[in-house]
Amino acid sequence: MTQTYAHGPDPRGMFGRFGGQFVAETLMPLINDLAAEYEAAKNDPAFLEELAYFQRDFIGRPSPLYFAERLTEHFGGAKIFFKREELNHTGAHKINNCIGQILLAKRMGKKRIIAETGAGMHGVASATVAARFGMECVVYMGTTDIDRQQANVFRMRLLGAKIVPVTAGTGTLKDAMNEALRDWVTNVDTTFYLIGTAAGPHPYPAMVRDFQAVIGRETRAQMLEKEGRLPDSLVACIGGGSNAIGLFHEFLDDSSVGIVGVEAAGHGVDTGKHASSMAGGTPGVLHGNRTFLLQDADGQITDAHSVSAGLDYPGVGPEHAWLHDVGRVEYVPITDHEALEAFHTCCRLEGIIPALETAHALAEAFKRAPNLPKDHLMVINLSGRGDKDMQTVMHHMQEKLEKH
Repeated sequence: MTQTYAHGPDPRGMFGRFGGQFVAETLMPLINDLAAEYEAAKNDPAFLEELAYFQRDFIGRPSPLYFAERLTEHFGGAKIFFKREELNHTGAHKINNCIGQILLAKRMGKKRIIAETGAGMHGVASATVAARFGMECVVYMGTTDIDRQQANVFRMRLLGAKIVPVTAGTGTLKDAMNEALRDWVTNVDTTFYLIGTAAGPHPYPAMVRDFQAVIGRETRAQMLEKEGRLPDSLVACIGGGSNAIGLFHEFLDDSSVGIVGVEAAGHGVDTGKHASSMAGGTPGVLHGNRTFLLQDADGQITDAHSVSAGLDYPGVGPEHAWLHDVGRVEYVPITDHEALEAFHTCCRLEGIIPALETAHALAEAFKRAPNLPKDHLMVINLSGRGDKDMQTVMHHMQEKLEKH
C-alpha cells in the first residue's frame, strides 16, 4: 500500500509521537471549543465563501508563480520558480493564517486578539486583520526583536495594536510566546490567541497548516498550467514552519516531488549558536506540544540564534517533526553567512529583496540547482519580503567592510 502523509493529526492532536495538548487545565475548555468551532467552520459554505473573498480581495491571492530566469541561467541547472508570497498584503505568508483565524474569532464572538511575533510579520498581519474587523489587538514581542525590527513595530502601532515588550530570557520569539500564553490563561473568556505558526497545542498546528495550504494548492495548479506537470522539488525555510507546511502539504502524497525544509544553522550547528531544532535538538514539550527542541540534558530550553528573527525559535511545528521522523521531508541547516550571501544574489540577479528567513531557503536551493538537470522544476517559497531586514543587513555589511 502506498504511504500517505497528507492527513492528521489524530483525534488527540498527534502526528505520530508529536503534537498534543500540553496546556493548563484552565485552557482546555477553550481549546476544545476552538477545535469544535474550526471543524464546524471547515464544513460551513458561508465561512468558506467569506474566507475565499478575503483571500482574493484583501490579501490579493492567488500569488504569482514566477520563473526566476536570471537565477536559472546563473546556476545553469534546475529551472527555478518563486512562489511569490511576499506580494501578499502585509508582505508575507502570515496574512493567510491571520485572515482565517480572525474569521474564527468573529464566529466565536471574541473581541480581543493577542499574538506573539518575532520578525514582526505575524504581528503586522494580526494588527491588520484586527483593524479590519474592529478588534483590540495586543502583540507580545521580545525586546531583542523590537530592536532589530523597528519598522514592523511602527507598522503595528500605526494599525492600532498595543506592543508589549518581553524582557524575559533572550527577548525573542520563544519568550514572546510564553507571555502570550500567560495572557490567554488570564483572559480566556474574552480573548482569541492568534498563533502565528504551525505549532502550539492542537488544533493550532493543523488549523494554521490548513489556512496556509492555499500556497501549495495554487502552486500545483500554476505549475500544471505553466509546465504541464508537477514540480520536481520544493524548498522552504523552517522556523515554526507555517510557510513550509503551507507549500508542502498539497504535495506530500506525490512521491515524485522531493521536499526540502531549511532550518537556521546560525553560526553552525556544532557551535551551539543556531536554531536547527531537528539537526541539533531532541524531542520534548514546549508551548503546548511535543516536538523537536533545543534543550539541555535536564530538559531546559537552550537559546536559539539566527540572523533572521523569524527563524530564531528553539522548536519546530509537530507536523514537521513527524515528517522528519518518517523521512518524507529532508530537513537541512543553513548558516547566517550562507543566507546573507543568497540574499545578495537574489537582490542582484532578480531585482527581488527577500526576507532573511526566505534567504535560508534560497541558499539551499542555490546549492542544489547547479547539480540538477535543466528540466528539473524547483519551487522556492518566497515567504516574505526583506524591507524589515534592512537594518540587520546593513549591520552585517558594515561588519564585513570593517573586517576587510
